[in-house]
Amino acid sequence: MNLAAVLQKSRGAIIREWSAILLTGSGKRYGDRPLEELITLTSEATDANYAVLIDDNFAKIDSFIEKITRMRLSSGFTLSEVQKAFNVYRTIVMPALARALNGDELIGALKRLDYCLLYTITRFSDYFQTLHEKQVTDHAQNLEKEVMKRTGELSESEAKYRMLVEEINDGFFINQNGNIIFANHAYCEMHGYSTSEVLGKSFLDFVAPQSIAIVQSFYEKRMADRIALEQYMYYRRHKNGSLLPTENKVKLILYQGEYAAAGICRDITERVKMEQQLRESESLAHIGQLTTSLAHEIRNPLSSIKMSIQMLLKTRKLSGGDRRTMEISAREIARLERVLAEMLDFARPVRLKLKAASIDEIIESCVEIVEPRIKEKNLIVGMRLGLGVPKALLDREKLEQAVINVLLNAIEALPEGGKIDIFTRCRKKEEPAIRVEISDDGPGVGAEDLPYIFDPFYSGKKKGTGLGLSNVKKIVEAHGGTVSATPRRRGLVLAFTLPIKAEA
Repeated sequence: MNLAAVLQKSRGAIIREWSAILLTGSGKRYGDRPLEELITLTSEATDANYAVLIDDNFAKIDSFIEKITRMRLSSGFTLSEVQKAFNVYRTIVMPALARALNGDELIGALKRLDYCLLYTITRFSDYFQTLHEKQVTDHAQNLEKEVMKRTGELSESEAKYRMLVEEINDGFFINQNGNIIFANHAYCEMHGYSTSEVLGKSFLDFVAPQSIAIVQSFYEKRMADRIALEQYMYYRRHKNGSLLPTENKVKLILYQGEYAAAGICRDITERVKMEQQLRESESLAHIGQLTTSLAHEIRNPLSSIKMSIQMLLKTRKLSGGDRRTMEISAREIARLERVLAEMLDFARPVRLKLKAASIDEIIESCVEIVEPRIKEKNLIVGMRLGLGVPKALLDREKLEQAVINVLLNAIEALPEGGKIDIFTRCRKKEEPAIRVEISDDGPGVGAEDLPYIFDPFYSGKKKGTGLGLSNVKKIVEAHGGTVSATPRRRGLVLAFTLPIKAEA
C-alpha cells in the first residue's frame, strides 16, 4: 500500500477524529464551534493536504489558509490555537502511516508530511500576522483621519483607540527616550507585571540579559537613522525570572511632538517549539535512512570480526602483546556495537509495553548490571529508595535502558573513588508522580553546555555519539514524564518524574 492509498482509505477516519479532537480537546473557542462547521473545515483541510502530499498541488491549501485565517481572526482565535489545530493532522496521520508503510516508503511519507505541515503552518502564520497587523494599521489610520476632522472629539477618539489596543491579543507599547510610556494589558501580562509597574520603567528592564545588547542596538540605530519599521526576535524577561522567545515589530512615530517607538510584541514560544519539533522530525527521517544502511552494511561484518577475535582469544598461542592487541580490538568492537544500538534506538519510535512495575526494583536491577564497571573504578553507590513508592504503569525494559544510560554517563565522568547517589520518592501534591534523582560528584557540566545536553548528537565526550541522554528524554517523555539536569557544587543531578496513573 502506498501513501495515496493510505490517505484515501483513512480519509473518513481522519476527518472524524480531527473534528472530535478540535471539539473536545482544543480549548473553549473550538469547543464552542458547531460540529458541522468543524467537519466541513477538516474535510477541506484533509483534501488540501492530500493534494500537497500526493500531487504536489498547493492551490487548495493556499485557498484554505486564506479562508480559515479570515474566519478565525474574526472570531478572536489566537495564532497558536490555529497552529495547534493544523498540527493535529500529524498526530492522526502518523500512526496510520506507521501501520501501513515501512522502510523507505514510511520515511518518504513522513518527510512529505513534515514538509506539508511546515509549509502550511508557516504560510498561515505569515498570512495571519499580515491580516492582524493590517487590521490594527487600518484602524489606526482611520482614527488619525477622524482626529484631523474632529478635533473637538479628540478625547473620545483617544478612548476608542485605547480600547482597541487593550483588546488585541498581542502586546502593544510605546517607548520614548528609552522608557515605556504606554503599554496595553496584553504587554503587561506577557511580562507578569501590572500596568503601574511597567509605565516609566526602562524598556531594557523587560529584556533578557543575553538579548539586551541586540535590542539596545536596534533602538539606538532606529532613533539615530530614523528607521521607519523593523522586526526582530529576542528573549523577554518575565517577572518570575523565565526568559521567553518574543518577536517585536516596531514603527517610529511622532508622539506628543517627540519621536517614539510604537511596537507590537508577540509571544512566539509555541512557534519556536513547533519549528524545533519539525526540525527534530526531519533529523529523525535522516537518521532512519542512515541507521537502515548501518544495520545492513556494518552489523553483519562487525559480528563476524567479533566472533573471530573471541575465537583467537580462547587459544593459548597468543603472546602477551598480541593478546593485549586482540583485547583492545574486542573492546572497540563492543563500543561500535553500542554506538550502533544508540543510533537505532534514536531512529526507532518509542512504543511502550506498559505493565505495573516498581521503579525501585528497576533501579536495583540496573545497578546490578553496571556493577562490574562500578567495581572497576572503585566507585561508591548510595541508594535511598523511598518507602511507600507505589507501582506504576511502566515499560520496564525501556526504563532500564534509560537508567543504565544515566548511570554509565556518571561512571564515565567520575574519577576513581567517586560517588553516585540514587534517590526516589513519591510526589503526592498536584498530580501523583514518582521522582528519581541520580547525582554524582564528578566534574559536572558547564553552564554554557547545560541547556543542550538532551539535544541529539550533542556530546561533551570525545567518543560519545550524543544520543544517550536524548534517548533518556524520549523514553521518559513517552511515559508522560519530564526530565531535567541541575548542576550542584560538585557534579550534576539528573532527575526525572513519571506520572502514577490510576490504572496501576
